[in-house]
Amino acid sequence: MSNGPDIIEDLFAVIESRKGGDPESSYTAKLFDQGREKIARKFGEESVETLLAAMKDDKDELASESADVLYHLLVLWADAGLTPADIWAKLEKRRGMSGIDEKKSRSAG
Repeated sequence: MSNGPDIIEDLFAVIESRKGGDPESSYTAKLFDQGREKIARKFGEESVETLLAAMKDDKDELASESADVLYHLLVLWADAGLTPADIWAKLEKRRGMSGIDEKKSRSAG
C-alpha cells in the first residue's frame, strides 16, 4: 500500500472485494452481511472513540481511532454505492470556497 489518497483507494478496493464474501472469515464481509444500519452504527461508535481519544490528547490513540473511522466510512460508502471518486468530486467542487459560503450554497439549494 502507499500513502495519502492512494491508500484510501487501495483500501476501498479491498473492501469492495469483500462484498458477498464469507462473514465467518472476513470482518468486512460480516459488516456487509449485517447491513447498512450496523455499518452506520459502527461508524458512529468509532467516531465517538476518536473524539474521546482527541480529548485525551493521545496522538497514537487518535491516529488508531482515526484509521478505524476511515475504514468504517469506506465500508459505509461501498454499501451505499459510493466510491472515493464520488467524494473527491464533491471536494473538488468546494476547492477555493470558504466553509461559510459552501454551507450557504447547500442550504440555498
